[in-house]
Amino acid sequence: MTPFDAVILGIVQGLTEFLPISSSAHVQIAQQLLGLSAIPKPQLTAFIATIQLGTEAAVLIYFWRDIVRIVKAFFGTLFAKSKQSTDALRDAKLGWLIIIGSIPVVAIGLIFQDAIENQLRSLWVIAFTLIIFGVILGIADRIGKRQRSIEQLTTKHGILFGLGQALAVIPGVSRSGGTISVGLLLGYSRQAAARYSFLLAIPAVIASGFYEFASTYQDLNSSELVATAVATVVSFVVGFSVIVGLLRYLSRGSFMPFVFWRVSVGVILLVLLSTNQLQA
Repeated sequence: MTPFDAVILGIVQGLTEFLPISSSAHVQIAQQLLGLSAIPKPQLTAFIATIQLGTEAAVLIYFWRDIVRIVKAFFGTLFAKSKQSTDALRDAKLGWLIIIGSIPVVAIGLIFQDAIENQLRSLWVIAFTLIIFGVILGIADRIGKRQRSIEQLTTKHGILFGLGQALAVIPGVSRSGGTISVGLLLGYSRQAAARYSFLLAIPAVIASGFYEFASTYQDLNSSELVATAVATVVSFVVGFSVIVGLLRYLSRGSFMPFVFWRVSVGVILLVLLSTNQLQA
């Protein structure tokens, strides 16, 4: 992998991690187009896990104040000797819901780890999931009432958000796409669904990223470590810009452009695979 390849993959990861179009799908497609499909699986796993930590660092910095407030409220209510304010109780509940909502994706990821990393990595699977879940996102965006704010999040809805995130273990579904679709169907505003999607992803992505990197980084040689570091920095910078731009856009725009993108990429993939111009 050359520094150029690393920069391109870092840009792709940063652009697609937070948009509901599936970063895993686009990174895998980019690898094929760059001729990197021959990279051994251990190196590829370590590379992808690490650049995901770059984009997640962007979430930590962007939502730093929210995260600190939620953590303080969470532990404050655990050890409080006096009655807490309504805001503190609400933030503490949000902290609990992020923990509870992270359980499904962790459990499913561990149980089906082999299938996720092997059989489901086929570009055929990715093509169909891009289309199917793109249509689901479009339906959710059209019929969702978009009246609820993140402050109105209930325990039941928090669990349903978590189940939506768990679908993202299937390449092509999209972590943000799954949770945002659930949020829209439950009546949350576009911004609320997106914000909670980003917060909910923090524990799962950081835990899986460090786990995968710790168990596979030894497979990277010195040049691959440099390429991984470059891609991680690039994904962080691009990812932070995407968070800022997406949340501003959602104050007035819809998810339909992402729906059209998903379906278009899925259809193009099917054509390329059917004509043997891409290998699954």
